[in-house]
Amino acid sequence: MNFASDNASRTAPEILAALQTANTGPAMPYGADGWTERLTARFCALFEAEVAVFPVATGTAANALALSALVPPFGAILAHPHAHIVEDECGAPEFFTGGAKFLTVDGADGKMPPAGLEATIGDAGIGFVHHVQPASIGISQTTEAGTVYALDEIRAISVIARKHGLRLHMDGARFANAVAALGCSPADATWRAGVDVLSFGATKNGALGAEAVIFFDRGFARDFPYRRKRGGHLLSKQRFVSAQLLAYLNDDLWLRNARHANAMARRLADGLAKAPSARLVHPVQSNMVFVELPENAIVRLLDRGFRFYRWRTDTSTTLRLVTAFDTEASDVDAFIAVASLA
Repeated sequence: MNFASDNASRTAPEILAALQTANTGPAMPYGADGWTERLTARFCALFEAEVAVFPVATGTAANALALSALVPPFGAILAHPHAHIVEDECGAPEFFTGGAKFLTVDGADGKMPPAGLEATIGDAGIGFVHHVQPASIGISQTTEAGTVYALDEIRAISVIARKHGLRLHMDGARFANAVAALGCSPADATWRAGVDVLSFGATKNGALGAEAVIFFDRGFARDFPYRRKRGGHLLSKQRFVSAQLLAYLNDDLWLRNARHANAMARRLADGLAKAPSARLVHPVQSNMVFVELPENAIVRLLDRGFRFYRWRTDTSTTLRLVTAFDTEASDVDAFIAVASLA
């Protein structure tokens, strides 16, 4: 009964089966294999565009290396203060860009408001030699609050990016959950809305360990093979990452998994909304629920074997509850029942 993270979930059986199939006979190393070749074609079809695809093993690598292709050492990345790239990458974006700095733009429910973004860029000192120069905007989709940027919100941010000559990066660790929530095509959620580079996540949604950097503007991918190699993510047995991603996309497994996770979060939120002592903190739009509960209810849940994180501090009474592709409805209902006890 683990609601701590979708990273705690199992690997999807379809992906394990694909790995077993890929584990037959030799294959050329470093991405010169049939799985990786097919993967590029598969992503081009998925996004309805000619894209450059680079499989990597972790989300940190995807984000940090993607940003390094967009941002010079003297550059700045604009992001929400609670974005994963700001708070949870242990300085990897700064390291791989060679020293870029974050300029943060706060906003409700994990989102950057266009007005605040425009104001921050205006105050950044563009052209002033003593200041870092804005180079990229980074948005999390879904956000760290579990909310989802609507298509018009992404487009509004991309308009600001283009106005100032900046590039737009999307941290899509939970991209599948966002697309499932929006009910749109992957193309509409990315390059058609102005996204230049996507960190495409799979690990949180059923993969064993597989992510990809997707360049919609392939000009930015010119040096990326060297960045990936230098960053330690040109895997010698690349077929085993590519095979996971192929299976993830096959028969829309990625969307089926995400829809289930989202539905379990909705079920959880609807049940908690009826509990007199519970208060939902953010709109529930994907697979994360943030809820305030009294301390006695939290202790009771822990005693019954439920696992979750108190949000931001060890004494917080706000919980982050994350559902996954393998979350059982019975566990959701049991959580609601225990949390609702007087």
